[in-house]
Amino acid sequence: MPIIATVSVWIIPCIILVVFIVGTWKRVPTYETFVEGGKEGGKMAFSLLPFLLGMMVSIAIFRASGAMDAFVEFFSPILTLVGIPADIVPLALVRPISGTAAIGMTTELIASHGPDSFIGRLASTMQGSTDTTLYIITVYFGAVGIKRMGDALKVGLLADFIGIIASIVVVSIVFGS
Repeated sequence: MPIIATVSVWIIPCIILVVFIVGTWKRVPTYETFVEGGKEGGKMAFSLLPFLLGMMVSIAIFRASGAMDAFVEFFSPILTLVGIPADIVPLALVRPISGTAAIGMTTELIASHGPDSFIGRLASTMQGSTDTTLYIITVYFGAVGIKRMGDALKVGLLADFIGIIASIVVVSIVFGS
């Protein structure tokens, strides 16, 4: 087994073991602290459930209603004129919202166009160049109780937009359209 595979298998158990050993050495009630942390994590996950559920239902409604297809069809002539494939637009729209939905769309694009196609390369690059801004803001800001998130949302969506544009430009330059 290569060394990196061995390290990747053993690193997390070793870190947990070191934490328990140091905690015990410093006379911290490690098991009780671990259980208390698990309780807090469960409470936090339960409190975030409505936000995540609302976001997932919204995405499903947006896709199932045909609104996304209508949006893409409406802007398709402009996108073609600029050299952006219309097939990539749903991924660009969903990526800031949901990583899981974006991975599903990327998988569909790669399966239908091929991994070495322009669209396959663009989808892969876009997947790595952008983030799930709305998911991050929902989970992390909701976890710590931040209510005013307007500026973070603007900056995050701007960064996603720049990542999408940069993906298109870089893939067009490197691989051609």
